[in-house]
Amino acid sequence: MEVTATAYNSIASQTHKNHPNITAWGDKLKPGMKCIAVSRDLIALGLTHNTKVKIEGLTGEYLVLDKMNNRWMKKIDIYMGDNRDSAIRWGKRKVTITWEVDKE
Repeated sequence: MEVTATAYNSIASQTHKNHPNITAWGDKLKPGMKCIAVSRDLIALGLTHNTKVKIEGLTGEYLVLDKMNNRWMKKIDIYMGDNRDSAIRWGKRKVTITWEVDKE
């Protein structure tokens, strides 16, 4: 599926100001983790908490550990620790993501 991908950091201005390292699902983020936040419409398509996602152009798998504000659609936010420059360099781009839907 093609989505818009941006990047974020665990800093107060980009997350919850009192708990910038805690996700909406309660996970604790640490620099170096490969994880993403997803728009809530993607949750209904199977991108639920702890789903493994492959992102075109990036190596490895990323875990869904966070969810975004309701205003976003077809969007992911790639976690880039506390390296704000990396997030700025990433910017905003279209990527293709793949994942396996849990068959339970």
